[in-house]
Amino acid sequence: MEHRKINKPEHKGKKGLAAFLFSRIFIFGLMVALQVGVFMALAYNASLSKGMSYCITILQILVVIYIVNDKSDPTMKLIWVIFIMIVPAFGILMYLYFMLQPGSILLKKKLEHIDVRSDRYLIPDQNIYNDLQIQDKQVSMIAKYVYDNTGCPVYRNTEVTYFNCGEAKYKALIEQLEEAQDFIFMEYFIIEEGRVWNSILRVLEKKVQQGVEVRVMYDGLCSLTKLPVGYFKKLRRKGIKSKTFAPARPFFTTQQNNRDHRKVLVIDGKVAFTGGINLADEYMNIVERFGYWKDTAVMLRGDAAKSFTLMFLQMWNVTEKTIGNFDRYLDIDIPYKFPNNGYVIGYGDDPFGKEHVGESVYLHIINTANRYLHIVTPYLVIDNVMMSSLKFAAKRGVDVKIVMPGIPDKAYAFCLARTYYSELIEAGVEIYEYTPGFTHAKMFISDDEKATVGTINLDYRSLFLHFENGCFIYKNKTILDIEEDYQQMLKDSKKVSLIECRNRPVLYKACGKVLRLLAPLM
Repeated sequence: MEHRKINKPEHKGKKGLAAFLFSRIFIFGLMVALQVGVFMALAYNASLSKGMSYCITILQILVVIYIVNDKSDPTMKLIWVIFIMIVPAFGILMYLYFMLQPGSILLKKKLEHIDVRSDRYLIPDQNIYNDLQIQDKQVSMIAKYVYDNTGCPVYRNTEVTYFNCGEAKYKALIEQLEEAQDFIFMEYFIIEEGRVWNSILRVLEKKVQQGVEVRVMYDGLCSLTKLPVGYFKKLRRKGIKSKTFAPARPFFTTQQNNRDHRKVLVIDGKVAFTGGINLADEYMNIVERFGYWKDTAVMLRGDAAKSFTLMFLQMWNVTEKTIGNFDRYLDIDIPYKFPNNGYVIGYGDDPFGKEHVGESVYLHIINTANRYLHIVTPYLVIDNVMMSSLKFAAKRGVDVKIVMPGIPDKAYAFCLARTYYSELIEAGVEIYEYTPGFTHAKMFISDDEKATVGTINLDYRSLFLHFENGCFIYKNKTILDIEEDYQQMLKDSKKVSLIECRNRPVLYKACGKVLRLLAPLM
């Protein structure tokens, strides 16, 4: 496989230890660590008192009983129980602190209120649903499930274009932005100043001058590592409506976990982009960080773009005092006609919903696969349900393959992911590592009939803690393009053998097993 020459990242300003010590991320981490230290000191002093020790023991028993009977993920419950048993006072204090976060409670209530208000906007077409039920009852059931939990219906009249790299998406993105006439909505986990963002920003500035409404929202962690503090104010001065989702503040809080990991771009409510590609130079291979950056995305033209408009508006209004009216952006005529082009379901996921929609869509594809199930993911940190489903699919004769990075972006995450390899391979799952570099794509493909492309990694953070989104595609010709690209990925990858897994250094395997204890936090 040929890859064009890419540049090494430029390093500006101070270098070395001094630069790190004065960096925003170090100061942020130091302040959080100090707060944890205060909690530890309070817990230690409380445990010194004999009377308090008895109270802590009673409270320890009660909290463990509560956790065991809670409806949360079993692995997460196990970690909390172990933590509380080892360091009772500190563990109980941390658990109560996390469970009683006022910010998270208020955010959950606001989201529930927005969801109720959103119900009236996208009404399912019963004829589409009936036709889908005739073609495949299982798919009609997942369509109903997604709508019931996200408000996003199944659509037909949609053209799907697949991009097998960031460079291809970037070109199409610029072309579509140039065509915008009414509004542009952008919601990205990462936006970073550089050639990619600067060129996009120039187009956005021009569109604002032409009277197009432009909104840009990015996750708060950008202000720690990617963008200047208060960068959204700079965008506002250019006429762009902008905000930071969940600004990173130096406080020890569970809200730091609930990042906006979505990648959504909507143009005039008629065109939408999603996938794994953020707006930074490495995603387009302008600079090199971990070899060749392999990523994917899709562009939707037609009815299904409305779901991504709704998702954006829901997230935008989370931090607004009043919920605006969505009609102007959703009650629009779609000029495109794409008959006989399958079905598309856009869907979002959030950490406060009763259902884990992203995981459920993945499990649907796994459990209904007949011939093959092909997966690409940058991380592999899965719970027992996902593990059992993957193993059972392989054992019942489905060709199950997973492509992982050959050059990881996080060494500890890669070490942890490899602890799952042996069990999967023994069950018949084939695992490959992409030798040219890092795979950041998040895709499932099955039987030339189903696929999903989106932002959801196979790890706890994406599946349970982050705001995410995806695009489920059924019987659309683009699925063949996705599978063709997957086959090319396999050619560029090295198959991992069971012997290789067993022969890894003892210390490396031991570190992986220790990290499994912290898996739900990674």
